[in-house]
Amino acid sequence: MAAASALMAADAIPETVHFPSADGKTQLIGYLYRPDGAGPHPAVVLMHGRAGAYSSLAKGVYEAKTLSKRHKFWGSFWAERGYVTLLVDSFGPRGYWEGFGRGSYDERPSEVSEQTVRPLDAYGALEYLRKRRDVVADRIGLQGWSNGGMTALVTMSSQAPGISIPTPATGFRAALAFYPGCGMAAVQDSYVPYAPLHLFVGTADEEVSPKRCQKWESDVRTRSKLIGLTTYEGAEHNFDDPSASKQKNAANVEATEDARKRAEEYFGRHLKP
Repeated sequence: MAAASALMAADAIPETVHFPSADGKTQLIGYLYRPDGAGPHPAVVLMHGRAGAYSSLAKGVYEAKTLSKRHKFWGSFWAERGYVTLLVDSFGPRGYWEGFGRGSYDERPSEVSEQTVRPLDAYGALEYLRKRRDVVADRIGLQGWSNGGMTALVTMSSQAPGISIPTPATGFRAALAFYPGCGMAAVQDSYVPYAPLHLFVGTADEEVSPKRCQKWESDVRTRSKLIGLTTYEGAEHNFDDPSASKQKNAANVEATEDARKRAEEYFGRHLKP
């Protein structure tokens, strides 16, 4: 019932807001979903994947009404549960409104790097939310998908760019990364997250290696108890995309339902005052 309610609420049009990235030069676009009541509320920052924030059917119109189904769903999902939710568009303000296709990783410009730039966007969003009266300043979480999930891994590093002394009080209190790539240089060697971080991966992922993420998480866990991972047998990349093309796969349906429940419990435990 709750998921169905969020699907219906996904038609709600979020407020368009603007705020600076922590890169010091980019004015970002954000889409704000607000829960009922004056608050203050905990909050969630959403980081889109390589395809960008908008639907593939946007046809040159990039705005709140043309966000992808997944972003609309999760924005409404969290707002219904009492979180101020901010989807960050990292690509549009830099001229890449349509995002990037599958297999384009090595060709993407450095100005949208998930290792050096997008974490600064996440911290820009964090700062924006902290200044809002309807947000509990030290109860803000981070969620990302694919390239945005990779951004989340870097953002949650104890050596993250964009923040001098990262802690759950000064940075994000917890984070969720859906099917990220785990082979980035920025998250190797002695990586440890400064706050709780949980990954969701599918064994049938056709874009990133679930085995690499499993090995990576296992290695990080030898140094930190803040890391966790859930693996879904037979689930694909983008398994939680509400579109019919993804949800016709039974493994994706099962993974989506379970991941939503786990995500709600996880942020409820770490973000709710």
